[in-house]
Parts: sequence; structure tokens; C-alpha cells
Amino acid sequence: MNYDSTLILSLISRIHSQSQDFLFKKLSENGMKEMATSHANILFCLSVKKVMSLGELSEKINRDKSTTTILVRKLEQENYVKTQKAPSDSRKKTVSLTAEGEKFTRTTEELSKKLLEKSWQGFSDEEKETLTGLLNRLSDNLK
Repeated sequence: MNYDSTLILSLISRIHSQSQDFLFKKLSENGMKEMATSHANILFCLSVKKVMSLGELSEKINRDKSTTTILVRKLEQENYVKTQKAPSDSRKKTVSLTAEGEKFTRTTEELSKKLLEKSWQGFSDEEKETLTGLLNRLSDNLK
């Protein structure tokens, strides 16, 4: 097997692109729009933790608050999320999913399972564990 360490980031980028292509195609087949990764990340975060502040979302998606605000505004215009003043501090906003946002996250969860099944074909449990550990280390190194 050839080992060229200069190709690792290119390979990761290609895998990311292939994953996006798979998901976009399947979303289209399900009558749903393509969505930018950052938007989908926000919806995923809200599917896990039902209500989040803009600050929490910013931290989770690794974007600054102003960028997160713009992303959330777009999702709000598309009726995927709703914002409201935080009960504890009216100067802050919280974000949560609408029914349309919940539908989107249910669909993407099913599609993600299919993508993972396809991705892990031919891998043993040990190989999955090893690869996941190595990629986590690589990610930690880049923080």
C-alpha cells in the first residue's frame, strides 16, 4: 500500500464532498432542498438539545456569533427554526426547531444512517474503532 502523508487532507476533503453529494441527492429525492453544511449542523444541534442560545450554537458549530446569527436568520426565513427572547435574559435569544425543522432532521437522520452503512461496508469493528480514533487525533491536532 502506498503511503503519502501529503494526501490525507485531500482525501478527507474528497470523502466530505462525496458524503455531501450523497446527502444532497437523497434530500432532492425526498423533495427537500439542499442545505449548506453550517445550516444542517445547526438543525442537528437543535435536534439533540431542543433549545439553545445563539452563543451555545456558535460554540457547537465553531462559528462566531455574528455568522451564527446570519445562519439562524436564513433558517428562520425558511421556517426551519424559530427564535425568541430567553426567559432568563430578554437581551439574549434562544433558537429551537419548528415542525418543518424537525421533519428535516428526521429525514437527514435516516439518510445519515444509510450513508454510514454505505461508508462502513467491508470494515471490521476493530477497523472502525481504529479509524475513528485516528481521525479524532488528527482533528485534535488541528484545533
